[in-house]
Amino acid sequence: MTPRYSVVIPTTGRPSLVTLLSCVDSGEGPAPLEIIVVDDRRSGPPLRLPPLSVPVRVLLSGGRGPAAARNAGWRAARGEWIAFLDDDVRTPPDWPARLAADLDGLPGRVGGSQGRIVVPPPPGGRRPSDDERGTAGLAAACWITADMAYRRAALVAVGGFDERFPRAYREDADLALRVRMAGMELVRGARISVHPARRSGFFASVRAQRGNADDALLRRKFGNAWRQLTEAGPGRLPWHAVSTASGLAALGLALRGRGRAAVGAGAVWLALTAEFALRRILPGPRTAEEIARMAVTSALIPPAACWARAKGEFAARRPPSGPDAVLFDRDDTLIVDEPYLSDPKLVRPMPGAERGLRRLRAARVPIGVVSNQSGVARGLITERQLAEVNARVDELLGPFGTWQVCLHGEADGCACRKPRPGLIERAARALGADPRRCVVIGDIGADVEAALAAGAKAILVPTARTRQEEIERAPYLARDLDEAAGLALGERAW
Repeated sequence: MTPRYSVVIPTTGRPSLVTLLSCVDSGEGPAPLEIIVVDDRRSGPPLRLPPLSVPVRVLLSGGRGPAAARNAGWRAARGEWIAFLDDDVRTPPDWPARLAADLDGLPGRVGGSQGRIVVPPPPGGRRPSDDERGTAGLAAACWITADMAYRRAALVAVGGFDERFPRAYREDADLALRVRMAGMELVRGARISVHPARRSGFFASVRAQRGNADDALLRRKFGNAWRQLTEAGPGRLPWHAVSTASGLAALGLALRGRGRAAVGAGAVWLALTAEFALRRILPGPRTAEEIARMAVTSALIPPAACWARAKGEFAARRPPSGPDAVLFDRDDTLIVDEPYLSDPKLVRPMPGAERGLRRLRAARVPIGVVSNQSGVARGLITERQLAEVNARVDELLGPFGTWQVCLHGEADGCACRKPRPGLIERAARALGADPRRCVVIGDIGADVEAALAAGAKAILVPTARTRQEEIERAPYLARDLDEAAGLALGERAW
């Protein structure tokens, strides 16, 4: 039987996305149910996508990184299988057919299937640069989401990607390890994706050392054997630590006037730096530009790596805390929905609302309201009537730290109307909160999408009007506001 699959592509708007979409859309074999593009930019104009025969949806994830973007994508997807692709790969024409063949008939114990990544060699047969060698390493990497399909049930079982990984680094290895620890197998398929070599700036290899913070999180989660468990290489951090220590020692000894000892420590630093630079120069093209780049960055990488690892170790040990703020939708969340409500006398609290709000206030968590009120734009209610209704809500359930209301209609193209993130971002600013540390509680998919677009967590409290597909795609569910408040406070595990 042909597997039902969705394609999820996180993007930061790179031009290569259009090429990839065209490749998938024109491929031979069973087409995906849908392509979900998750725009992970913090701001910018809407993505301009080519017309496709496959249904395409664009979601927003608020610039929280590929782990969060992929979570937003797969949770909204309808397929039994979720095929993740990076926006800078290219799929050959037979990719859909090969993917279907890879997935068809896999036993239930198999949670994921990895595609094979091919990196084109440098043109003209020249030796690869440092950037090109880094990209070429993807061909041998395990379980990378440049082309990785997971069974939806496997993602549900382990909770998806860990969003504490903010970069395109280690989040895929972490997920694969948790899937395998949950008793599911990962297999390699026969399909192929092409990953062109990346071109980076002069100091890109130094900036890449931020990934050492993610190594610290893996070590915290899985112990010192994390490299073996995730099939990562041995790493060079111990040598970077010696190099950094000797360089600092040389500087400190020189400042104290201990010249001979400073020379000895400096010699150690110079030898380690030279060895590291040569290790990077010799396999490369050995042009003057490449040699200069390797020499400079080989001196900067060790302290950058050690600093990032130290920050990561500290962050991994930091105990979790409650949210900065909890933001509520109004209609059918705080109060019973009366379409275009203009009479304060009709305001009725939803079940559990008073208990949930009391719980949050006892925990001293700031709370606010974020509400679409397009009735004003449509002329069905006046701003004065809206203010009177909101005042009645405040009287019955308040006070609230902020009210953020969108008065626009659907066609106005504003940035505030949910599912856009504007209301959540404005409410967070008003409460002095980080949107990424806020929780949004609502009753429909637009509330969830707005929260995810702003980087916040989202809890759906369904009502009779909530669509089934919105319930299925919600990251977290609660029966009423009292239960949602407990979840927001961490009284239940996220």
